[in-house]
Amino acid sequence: MADNADNERGFFPALLGGAVAGTSVDVALFPLDTIKTRLQSAHGFFKAGGFRGVYSGLSAAAAGSAPGGALFFSTYETSKSLIGMAAPNQKHSPLVHMAAAASGEMAACLVRTPTEIVKQRMQTGVYKSLPEALNAIRAAEGVAGFYRGYWSMIAREIPFSFIQFPLWEGLKYQWSKQQNAPVSSLQGAVCGSFAGGVAACITTPLDVVKTRLMLGKDAKGVPYNGTLNTLSRVYSDEGLRRLFSGVGPRTMWISIGGFVFFGMYEKTTSTFKSIM
Repeated sequence: MADNADNERGFFPALLGGAVAGTSVDVALFPLDTIKTRLQSAHGFFKAGGFRGVYSGLSAAAAGSAPGGALFFSTYETSKSLIGMAAPNQKHSPLVHMAAAASGEMAACLVRTPTEIVKQRMQTGVYKSLPEALNAIRAAEGVAGFYRGYWSMIAREIPFSFIQFPLWEGLKYQWSKQQNAPVSSLQGAVCGSFAGGVAACITTPLDVVKTRLMLGKDAKGVPYNGTLNTLSRVYSDEGLRRLFSGVGPRTMWISIGGFVFFGMYEKTTSTFKSIM
């Protein structure tokens, strides 16, 4: 019987694989992310930019893609390995993958939060260029302004990863078991696409909350304050439907992105390991 232990990755393959995967998907699918962000804006889709300038904010996204992906996967694989060593009989347990994914998200969001704030404000037309965004946020809010919404991002990413990574790992394990051989990069990509789409759809309300917090204010200029406050305000003022704003583009983006992301990750790590 094949065992995914055959595919366990070291720190440096995971570091490189995460960097390549993160950059590939963020750059390739950026327009879908822009459309999703504008749909979630309190000002409405067309006031936030509509279909114009769908690459606004790409520079900010690209700056955070490689380090964010690298930090996530190196932490994820290291945590998974350490937990597996401590409890070898549980290494295929969803709880192990959940714990490893949570560790990875906590680390990666230290990089992703500042770039996400800048990116989303550029996507919705608040700022026109990366230098303008950086200078304005620093002048108005200080360094803390770049981490506005960090906990809302964690509140979105950890539930997302709790669904995505155990599902991805579980699908790979079952596929590997069925064919009595490790999954290929293509098979890993298919598993990642399905897992990402399911997780994206379910966690859309948390993504809406994160977007509103990072954009800062509602359509009347009243600031959002905290994850629960924002969730409550959107629901009470705009209804349940608004909490699922952008669910279509988000699910499509992350399904396609999951295919690219996990496919590139599997291919890069396996290639790197073969030449080490």
